[in-house]
Amino acid sequence: MQISRVQLIKALALTSVVGGVVIGIVQTALSTESPKPTTFTYDGSWPRLPLPNNWTFEGITGLAVDKDDVIWVLNRPGDYDNDPIFRRPEVTENYASLNPPTAMCCLKPEGILAFDQKGNLLHHWNQADKIDGHLILTDKAGNIWVGSDTMRKYTKDGKLLGQIERISEAQPKPGQFPADTPMFVGRVEGGEFDEAARELFVTDGYLRGRILVFDMDSMKFKRGWAAYGKPLKEIAFDPNAKYDPKGSPAKDFLGHITLTVSRDGFVYAADRVADRIQVYTKAGKFVREFTVAPETLDRGSTGGMALSPDQRFIYVSDIMNNVIWIVNRADGRTLGHFSFAGHSGGGLHWVHMVATDAKGNVYTGEVDTGKRVQRFLVKQ
Repeated sequence: MQISRVQLIKALALTSVVGGVVIGIVQTALSTESPKPTTFTYDGSWPRLPLPNNWTFEGITGLAVDKDDVIWVLNRPGDYDNDPIFRRPEVTENYASLNPPTAMCCLKPEGILAFDQKGNLLHHWNQADKIDGHLILTDKAGNIWVGSDTMRKYTKDGKLLGQIERISEAQPKPGQFPADTPMFVGRVEGGEFDEAARELFVTDGYLRGRILVFDMDSMKFKRGWAAYGKPLKEIAFDPNAKYDPKGSPAKDFLGHITLTVSRDGFVYAADRVADRIQVYTKAGKFVREFTVAPETLDRGSTGGMALSPDQRFIYVSDIMNNVIWIVNRADGRTLGHFSFAGHSGGGLHWVHMVATDAKGNVYTGEVDTGKRVQRFLVKQ
């Protein structure tokens, strides 16, 4: 028998346990066929802190877990100098860099930080372009790909191996280049590999969002599409477009587009400002869309995405509500969420990115004054 979807909510209380806090799942009652969402425990022992070299985390803009379950963290060293949200000099973290130093902490971190499962820092380096990035990926060969003004490929020790072509202008204006320009025009926002096909799917923020596909080996452009799978050339950029939860869905992306690819061949694009996720075939054919917390305004609800190991669930980071939504991938229904808004351990403040490891543990990264990574263990 089908259970009503009327606002029936089951709230599991936060419960203290040894080594962490059980993060309760707030679950919306759906049908009896819906899979039961996973419960997580906050792990306060990961990563090991403080960071070496008097470093502090800055805004976390990318998370990836490699084939060895090493967690790669992309943070914005530029946040150490200037607050990226309120556009003012940062004055509370740089005491150790002053002349003379006025306190022990802190110094600017490097952009790439990699941690093992015990929380030890294994690798650290700065990307070659010195531009704060917004995406980090790892391939099966052990290479690290970082997205900023384009995608660059590195060894795990930070040696630059190659990069994808982009236009020469650093900050082009909307409409300055055709919508179907076969290279990066704006900034990288999200992406994922299809290694069997040797393809990189990535989003470019130009004109509020374009999906581009490149060959992983030649780094040449192969194809691309816009919202609803329409050709790139049909993007109709509207600088005044806004999300209206009571109105018709926007025909183009509204902004901050992240992306993932499932093993069964579907591409998922999260349009954060529009509180939605669109699904396509790998060829770009539109399949369907669904919303997550569609009443959310301002920056929107659908930020980063990560798939559970069995790919039943999509975990969606929500920068406004500061939770991780659990979405049933089969039908796009929201099953519940975990965590809560707050600066304490296990809470989230401007959660920006999310990733999963082979065991199903979830990693989160925060920006604004959050500036940290956290781990949530699958509760056995």
